[in-house]
Amino acid sequence: MPAYTYLIIGGGMTADSAVRGIRQVDKTGSIGLISNEPHPPYNRPPLSKALWKGEPIKTIWRNTSERGVEIHLGRTAKGIDLRNKTVLDDRGTEYRFGKLLLATGGKVRKLPSEVDGIIYFRTLDDFHRLRALAGERERFAVIGGGFIGSEVAAALAMNGKQVTIIFPEEGIGARVYPRRLSSHLNSYYPEKGVTVLAEDGISYIEKRDASYSIKTTKGREVVADGIVAGIGIVPDIELARSAGLRADNGIVVDEYLQTSHPDIFAAGDVANFFNPSLGKRMRVEHEDNANTMGETAGKNIAGERIPYVHLPFFYSDLFELGYEAVGDLDSRYEVVEDWKRQFAEGVIYYLEGKRVRGVLLWNTWGQVDHARVLIADPGPFTVKNVLGRLPA
Repeated sequence: MPAYTYLIIGGGMTADSAVRGIRQVDKTGSIGLISNEPHPPYNRPPLSKALWKGEPIKTIWRNTSERGVEIHLGRTAKGIDLRNKTVLDDRGTEYRFGKLLLATGGKVRKLPSEVDGIIYFRTLDDFHRLRALAGERERFAVIGGGFIGSEVAAALAMNGKQVTIIFPEEGIGARVYPRRLSSHLNSYYPEKGVTVLAEDGISYIEKRDASYSIKTTKGREVVADGIVAGIGIVPDIELARSAGLRADNGIVVDEYLQTSHPDIFAAGDVANFFNPSLGKRMRVEHEDNANTMGETAGKNIAGERIPYVHLPFFYSDLFELGYEAVGDLDSRYEVVEDWKRQFAEGVIYYLEGKRVRGVLLWNTWGQVDHARVLIADPGPFTVKNVLGRLPA
């Protein structure tokens, strides 16, 4: 039976960052890592961004094994025995642990259709499949107008493909961007060669030899050589729940990222944590949170007591446009737009209850830390006095 001082379940960026955190505190303690992917930890954002712009694949690897960790790839943890402090995987191997970190991430949401060949874009293998198909075929349908869908549609179009993006919301990124900006993107994407089918859904998908026929809920037909679905993830809490750990929109952790069991911690996409700047619990599915929370969790399972108070940011690239965003970006909040050049460069503030809850830095750089300070400020803030707080 493999036995480790620290056992990590999950093979993503959070897991790698946790290894780094452990090694900052404990240079010699044994570390085991169980991942259901066939690849060691890698950076996920380039899969829908930089790799489509020519960045070499070798740049994504995080070289986790160089930090003295035994990595068990292609294995899925099936159960945790709290009494004996063991984990059982799908091959029947048991692992003993002193402390356990759950970095299980999320599972992709899937369409009701059971048609083979739909690429639910999340992993390196998904990227390889789509890249290979894009090298052979021309017409692609992207389902979902959120974070992944908008990035993949842009990436394919920039590589000369015919792209149709289909989503039920009024505009691209409508749940995050202000209505006017979201509407602008509906016009901007067609200028880049992407057909936008907003406020539409999928009625059925039919496989036709090497292509697909998609019938939308509005009666449109889209013929595509490949289909990419980016419709979000759900936190992978099955393992935690079966062990009796507290779960509610993720695995619930305290300020030290400790679960309801003292020897088990959770971090990354799957962790439901309290953020003091926003004064509420949240779950964040972006790179900055994976890296910073993973490192903090690693330090804490190795014996530190460091509260996780970081307010994560996220970023995206959409053709020539780019942004960084901090806090809680919800288009239902009161939104204040401060444009230097309309829809091209500016700062957008999200207000709720006289507090700034989020900041969108649209083609505006170097302001993330200032945005964090603003969000932590109790205010009061109004439409008038928030304008100009950050330079556009």
